[in-house]
Amino acid sequence: MATYNKRGYKAPKPEEVKVENEFEEVVDVSDSTTAEVFDTLDKTASRTEDWVAKNQKLILGVVGAIAIATLGYVLYNKYVVEVKEEKATNQIFQSQQYFQQAVDATAKPDSLYNLALKGGEGKLGFIGIAEEYAGTEAGNLANYYAGMSYLNLGDYKNAITYLENFKSDDAILKPLALGGIGDALSETNKVDDAISYYKKAAEANENDFTTPRFLFKAAQLLVLSGKKAEANKLFVEIKEKYETSKEGMNIEAFIAMTE
Repeated sequence: MATYNKRGYKAPKPEEVKVENEFEEVVDVSDSTTAEVFDTLDKTASRTEDWVAKNQKLILGVVGAIAIATLGYVLYNKYVVEVKEEKATNQIFQSQQYFQQAVDATAKPDSLYNLALKGGEGKLGFIGIAEEYAGTEAGNLANYYAGMSYLNLGDYKNAITYLENFKSDDAILKPLALGGIGDALSETNKVDDAISYYKKAAEANENDFTTPRFLFKAAQLLVLSGKKAEANKLFVEIKEKYETSKEGMNIEAFIAMTE
């Protein structure tokens, strides 16, 4: 059946979904949260300002103390540490000369080692420098030289004491100091401790000078201790890594001896 609309007839519009109130409600909630956040920040800032105002003297005192401490540190380094370092360097030069002369001497170097230790020509020796200028680089270096001087004089107890007090990451001096302790321990028949220090010396800084030298010393003591298998490993290591070194020249014979 045909249908038609009467002229002028308009279908009623569907009811609009009223979301205005809901939208306003959402906006109101958001605005309220934001307001609370800002209100909290304002209160916090206000309390901070109040605290700063009430504690200005304390704050200025702390800042002033930090500034004074920093300035004091800078001045101390410039006028105390640097001056002390310079004096120690001037003092140690003469003792180093005695030490080198003792090393180069073909006979009776003991007197020179003693001069190096105790001083001469108005200068302190290594013992005095290590004590009076402790904390300086020269004072630390004096411990090394004193230890080596005592080692050459056969005073192994003092040699160990001074060499243990020497602290350095130098690629050569650190291994030599550890090896010197190993020598002193070896001379006093503390073989296992000596081997341990020789290994530490070899590992302190791997190079073609100190590493094969102390590997070889450790291996020799291992042989004397009847530990040929362990000694063989060290001899083989010298052959594989340091064959061109002084210790590596006749290493094949030592390898064969410990096989």
